[in-house]
Amino acid sequence: MTDILKTSFNRRTVLQAAAVGAAGVSPALRSMVYAAGSDAPEKKEVKIGFIPLTDCASVVMASVLGLDVKHGVKFVLSKEASWAGVRDKLVNGELDFAHVLYGLVYGVHLGLSGPKKDMAVLMTLNHNGQAITLSKKLADKGAIDGAGLAKLMSSDKREYTFAQTFPTGTHAMWLYYWLAAAGIDPMKDARAIVVPPPQMVANMRVGNMDGFCVGEPWNHRAIMDGIGITANTTQDIWKDHPEKVLGTTAEFVQKNPNTARAVTAAILEAGKWIDAGLQNKNKMAETIAQRSYVNTSVDAINQRILGRYQNGMGKTWDDPNHMKFYNDGAVNFPYLSDGMWFMTQHKRWGLLKDHPDYLGVAKQINQIALYKDAATSVKAPVPKSDMRSHKGIDGVVWDGKDPQKYADGFKVKA
Repeated sequence: MTDILKTSFNRRTVLQAAAVGAAGVSPALRSMVYAAGSDAPEKKEVKIGFIPLTDCASVVMASVLGLDVKHGVKFVLSKEASWAGVRDKLVNGELDFAHVLYGLVYGVHLGLSGPKKDMAVLMTLNHNGQAITLSKKLADKGAIDGAGLAKLMSSDKREYTFAQTFPTGTHAMWLYYWLAAAGIDPMKDARAIVVPPPQMVANMRVGNMDGFCVGEPWNHRAIMDGIGITANTTQDIWKDHPEKVLGTTAEFVQKNPNTARAVTAAILEAGKWIDAGLQNKNKMAETIAQRSYVNTSVDAINQRILGRYQNGMGKTWDDPNHMKFYNDGAVNFPYLSDGMWFMTQHKRWGLLKDHPDYLGVAKQINQIALYKDAATSVKAPVPKSDMRSHKGIDGVVWDGKDPQKYADGFKVKA
């Protein structure tokens, strides 16, 4: 173990010891110390699925740094091939937890795009860091952003194909929102296909799609390989948007609340470690680039996690809203309004036929109390409100107050 990892690990051991000491004083604090006694994890070894993407990093690093064992559990990491595979393995119990698309968890809970099962979101794993990639062929014809794409599609009539990663997932929602903001109806003016993240670049190389929305490092990889350009980042669509979550079934949380809390705490600490500085981020990039995780070159990962962007056509910029895993605690809280937003988009695009009980469903899925316990145990701050607001790339404001009106208010919808 490197000196920096030892230092990080030892410092957190001290923090945990301090929490244990405090537990002798306050019954409220005592409930947070779950690594011993009756609050010990019910399951000592847990299987956690992940897809080869940069944003699996906090799950991987929790295991690599030994933060899982510190919290009384052992992570068995399982590299998965597709989001549909992650869904099926969560539903049938082959996986205990997963690094998973926010909208996938909600889709399963609501019975959209496959089996229906009560689900749980324990925490948000990251903000930002996905992108819309357009093929170099389109870019050469002037389609370098949404407006350019809309102009090309209106003049050069043919079937345009765009890929996302799962029907109810985040990338589908970012892609559709971005197209609609440019005046392109994703349901009528284009064809959407589903492609697993690690297969995006290869599929674009052989001409299977004109563009795609996916997580890093595959957008940057398309630039490195000379086949695609970055038209927009997803933080352009919604600054500090939620992306992947730590997902499991409601049944697992009910049977194993201490385990769920311990896993959440370990990953929270890993996210805090990643965001602590440049050296940690570089170490993370070196680690997850390995074959057993993302299986790509370190340079495909380490630029965009630092906010160093290029669009593939000579433009470079430093983006302060790059992918973050902790950001002083702002990333990880499972806001009810975030979950509700995905349902508004599912309704907007016809995946939901009727308006659900937006707030009620979000309260069922997002484990607010459990998250607060885990956050308190590792000294992570929690916000005062379970709701937050943002303004989208189209100027429309979402605040969670009237989800039905918001969902029905878009000009472009199914």
